[in-house]
Amino acid sequence: MFMLSNFLMAVAKLLNFVLGAYIWVVIARAVITWVNADPYNPIVRFLRQVTDPVLVKIRRFVPVMGGLDLSPMVLILIIIFLQSFLVPTIQQLAMYFQ
Repeated sequence: MFMLSNFLMAVAKLLNFVLGAYIWVVIARAVITWVNADPYNPIVRFLRQVTDPVLVKIRRFVPVMGGLDLSPMVLILIIIFLQSFLVPTIQQLAMYFQ
């Protein structure tokens, strides 16, 4: 059972890293919208391709208020919730199988 425990712990650490990295991608995407970035720049295109599918879904529920797009902030809050709930749950499950 120690193999399952180690596997779950590794999954929890990887998930925590991926979610943390995605927060930084969302922040970079928000900063790029503040400046007049070249839309053909590969970095700008990457940030838009990675974040737009999720942000578009959030924009359906969160309206733009006074020209301010709150969808990146909502996405970051959702990611923080997942980091606070999902990662410890997987870690506790891994401890259960030790």
